[in-house]
Parts: sequence; C-alpha cells; structure tokens
Amino acid sequence: MGKQNVFVVGLDAFNQALLEQLRGAERLTFRPLLDINSVVHTRDYDIPQLLQQARGQLDAFPGTIDAIVGYWDFPTSTILPVLRQQYQLPGPSLESVLRCEHKYWARLEQQQVAPQETPAFAPVNPFTGDQQPPPLPFPFWIKPVRAHSSQLGYRVNTMDDYHHALGCIRDGIHMFAVPFNTLLAKAQLPEEIIRIDGWHCIAEEIISQGRQCTIEGYMLNGEVTIYGVVDSLREGVAHSSFSRYQYPSSLPQGVQDTMMNDAQRFLQQVGFDNSPFNIEFYYHDDREQLWMLEVNTRCSKSHSPLFAMVDGASNLQAMVDVALGHPPDFPPQGGPCQVAGKFMLRETQDALVERVPTLTEVHRLEANMQHCLIQIEPLQGQRLSEMLHQDSYSYEVATLFIGGESAEDIEAKAESIKQQLHFRFSP
Repeated sequence: MGKQNVFVVGLDAFNQALLEQLRGAERLTFRPLLDINSVVHTRDYDIPQLLQQARGQLDAFPGTIDAIVGYWDFPTSTILPVLRQQYQLPGPSLESVLRCEHKYWARLEQQQVAPQETPAFAPVNPFTGDQQPPPLPFPFWIKPVRAHSSQLGYRVNTMDDYHHALGCIRDGIHMFAVPFNTLLAKAQLPEEIIRIDGWHCIAEEIISQGRQCTIEGYMLNGEVTIYGVVDSLREGVAHSSFSRYQYPSSLPQGVQDTMMNDAQRFLQQVGFDNSPFNIEFYYHDDREQLWMLEVNTRCSKSHSPLFAMVDGASNLQAMVDVALGHPPDFPPQGGPCQVAGKFMLRETQDALVERVPTLTEVHRLEANMQHCLIQIEPLQGQRLSEMLHQDSYSYEVATLFIGGESAEDIEAKAESIKQQLHFRFSP
C-alpha cells in the first residue's frame, strides 16, 4: 500500500518539521497546497484566484488526494471546507464554519446554548457608525465581524476613542471584507446574517477581567474530544496583547469541565463536525463567571510545540488523523516537560529595525537551552509598522517556545533568552 497524500495549505518549514515527527508520518506524504506568501504573508486575499490555483494543483496531481488540512487562520480556515467538499473529503460544512467564524453569527448561536456566558454585543456599520449613538455603554471592544490576529480591534472608552476606531477600521476593513464576502456568497445564510456582511463590525461588552484560556479538541463523527487546556496571559494597554500561552492550564478542574461541556453544546448547535477546533474562554474567579470569547475552526499552531513538549506529540496529530477519518491516539501523555510556554516578545512603539539576532546566535541559544525554539519575526531594515498581521497595540518581534519543570522554570529561561537576544531599534 502506497503512502497517503496530505495536502497542507500554506505549508511552512517550522510546522513541516512538526508534521514529520507525528506518529504514522512514515506512511504519509505532506504536500504544500498554495504558496504561503499568497495565503498568509499578504494583505490581499484573492479568494477566486486562491481556489482556482488550489483546484488546478489538485486536479493535476496524479495520485490520491487523501486529506486537505491547514493550521492558519483566515482565509485558510474558511477555504478548507470549500475544497474538501469538492474533493469529497471529511470535514465540517462551510455554513458550520461560518457560524463559528462570523463573530456576530457566532454570538447569536452562543446565546442559544450559553446565554449566561455571552457578553452584550451589537452589530456596527463602521461607515455610518459616526451618525449613530454608541452601540453599547462605554467601555466596549469593536472589531470586524471577521479578521484575525486581533487586527482592527480597539478598546473604546470615550466618544473620541469610538471615532478614532471607526476611522481606522474604515481604512483597513477591505482587507477582510472583500475576501470574506466572497466566501459568504458560497453559503446558505439566514437573513439576519446577509444584512451583517464582512463590511460590518461587532461591538462587545468588555470581559477582560479574569483568567483567559483556550480549550483544544476535535469533533469526529459527531463526538467531541477535548485533549488540552492552555492558559493565555495578556499585557499592554488594557491587556490588549498576549504575552504568553502556557500548558497545561492551572484553572480548577471543575471550571475546565464546564468549558468542555459548553463547547460540546455549542459545536453541536452549529452543526460542526470532523475537524479540530479551539475555543477561548475567560474565567472570573471572584464571581465564578465564565465567558465564551471566540471559536476557531482549526487547531492552534501557537500551541503545537507546547503539546509536543508536554504530551509527546503536537496537536497537528489530531488535525491530520481527523482529516484522514480515523480517531487520533492523542495526546499520548509522554512528553519530556511538565510545563511549556509560548512567550511573545513585543515592542509598543513603531521603530526601524537596525539589528536582529543572527541565525548563528539563535541556533546557539537553542543548543544551549534544552526544549527551546526561537522565531525572529521582523527583518533587519524593516519598520515594525510594515510587519503583517499585528494587533492594534503592539508589534511581535520574537517568539520563544520553552519547556521545563514548572512555570517558574520556563519564566526564568525566557528571561535569560530575552537578555541574550540582541535587537536594536531606532525611533
């Protein structure tokens, strides 16, 4: 029996190395589908061109097409169901994916199954919002109904903040609205969603008090399996930017159980099946209040090395096995570390990048510290504001994946590496 062919949208070297380490990888061939520069490292998502290019590549392939997978956010997560349907591969329907990814539609569905976990929300047309009263009492968040990486998301405390946010959103929303509307046109939509298309925003009650975490799992043939809970720590203006992800979560088991039950009810409500997913929650200890924040229709690539360090295999195992139609043996509970974290090093002011750590310096640091992976984000000579897909309040300049014996251990390792990463910026 020949190897099975798994096509990976936007395959990159970092994640290919993780894929090649999966159990059963010797029976698979991972093949790139769509160039990463056209589907990830761009501000111009040409959906018709991307679909045409993907179909051309798949139709010309002489072997079997056994699975199509992806770990990137929009538009990868939304074109996957379109391609899988055409090639009769397992996966969620486009409509079920959109019920999760369209932030306003997701809130409507969430109200049906977990009203106590749903913040106050309202749709906003950014092109007429200046002419209307604020949609919610201050403070609130406003963001497009579809974006990613916290882009065009703003905390609004005053009318001046509101007008500033609307102006910024009007200037940038086309990057998401045009491709998202192309994909919305391929789905059967209810009337209330047809009216709130990709040119719209959602305003939401502030729910940033408490502890944020993400549950990860998969749906296979109607059954939900949760394989991990990851804590998310924030920093910066109004805790607007992530500082690190840490696995496993320190939340009480009872809270984790409630999140898992609510996740299952939501996914069954929207008809989601045969795919990995991750769902973000906030938990307020003092009030014992749980909030459901966001549903993502993919595994989190940010968490992949963390699962590999702690459990012995990355969550990409679940992504690939479910796409091939069989239950993953995941997690294996056999990793070398007790705790692992992804640390994001950030700058809050725009600057010219005069120097970045060299590959030799990075490899030396990785070699000298066990269970450590380092990614440098900007290029030398680049302005931070020229970097793609940054949030509205900071610029991510480096990513550290670190495993160790405890939270204190990985924090100390991260601080040591930060001191040895020699960046130089000029205003």
